[in-house]
Amino acid sequence: MRAVSDRVAAMAFVHEHRPAVVFMELAISSQTSDPNEGIVTLREILEVDRFTKVVVITSGSDRAIALKAIGAGAYDLISKPLVVDELRQLLVRSFHVAHLEREFRELKEQVEPTGFAGMIGAGPAMQAVFASIKKVAASNAPVTILGESGTGKEMVARAIHEQSARRDGPFVAINCSAIPDSLLESELFGHEKGAFTGANTQRKGRIESASKGTLFLDEIGDVPLSVQVKLLRFLQEQTIERVGGRVEMKVDTRILAATNADLEKAMREGTFREDFFYRLAVVRITLPALRDRGEDITFVARSFLHRYAVQNRRQNLVFSRDALRAIEHHSWPGNIRELQNRVRRAVIMAEGSRITPHDLELESTEPAPGPSLKEAREDLEREMVHGALRRHGGKISPAALELGISRPTLYDLMDKYAVQKTSEQSA
Repeated sequence: MRAVSDRVAAMAFVHEHRPAVVFMELAISSQTSDPNEGIVTLREILEVDRFTKVVVITSGSDRAIALKAIGAGAYDLISKPLVVDELRQLLVRSFHVAHLEREFRELKEQVEPTGFAGMIGAGPAMQAVFASIKKVAASNAPVTILGESGTGKEMVARAIHEQSARRDGPFVAINCSAIPDSLLESELFGHEKGAFTGANTQRKGRIESASKGTLFLDEIGDVPLSVQVKLLRFLQEQTIERVGGRVEMKVDTRILAATNADLEKAMREGTFREDFFYRLAVVRITLPALRDRGEDITFVARSFLHRYAVQNRRQNLVFSRDALRAIEHHSWPGNIRELQNRVRRAVIMAEGSRITPHDLELESTEPAPGPSLKEAREDLEREMVHGALRRHGGKISPAALELGISRPTLYDLMDKYAVQKTSEQSA
């Protein structure tokens, strides 16, 4: 244990020894009574090591600044005058939590990260996805990836490519919904010079560009029927003809597709060919929505927080408990993409070391704060004193007897709670 008397000495000790627990007064210097000096020091300590448990020593009049200290990252508060038993319990608890956190960090460094090819997920749903990726990567079969917008379908496609024997070949992605129907065929299959107005040169299509590699067709459900026919032929024969061309070319390209549409409904409505569907979806991988991933939600959120905190040099940032509850209760209609964007914004906008629901632009789930233990005890004392005096017509002796206290103690309580007393009733 080491005691220091000013901010410079405190920071020098923290830099050198990285203490697990620090007890500090808000006005730490004998030359100033400014509690903001303590807030600044608190933040500097947590910048050195965000896992240090800083306990702030306050007086009864420091409530506002004490709350500010909690917002800046203080682990706990203790009020003066210090009670030995209370101080001992807080010391034991602080060191215990610090020890548990250190063990957890060491264990986390020893085990393999819970993720796969840049994707994060510890729950059974994502572990099943990772297992499927490993299996299908070993083959050349077409794969259709299903899931809501923002669930990471392109990441799955890239993971399949990177785990396959085609990893040294190109990975070419195209969003089929972003290209007009009239241009999509040329974009995929290429065209010969003069094939249509504006075709001034011969041009390779995306299928050719992905030769020896993988072509990822995002939003495959938006491909028009005429292009579906040509894609079906390619899947069957591995040959293409450029638009305006007459020569068939053999192309060694693997097709991966993705959609958030209901393809079976589209088949019933006649907007998606059944033969194309079964040729394209030899294997189907369905990504779960973020709201269905349970504890994975906070796991992924913390991963994003770590990434963006490092990028913005704000490694001391952590989620407040209210922020974690807000993350768990949000429905996440935008899935992973929405969570990523909200965390990235929060890292930039957060004040202090704790990210709040407001920083994430989420609704707080924090219940209205109830009375402290001290306030509840005082309310009960006040009510009991009032009740005893009322029942005994303001007479001190029988009221004190009922309460099990001495007359002087009752007088003290009456003074404390501003209970009026009269000389006629004090006997």
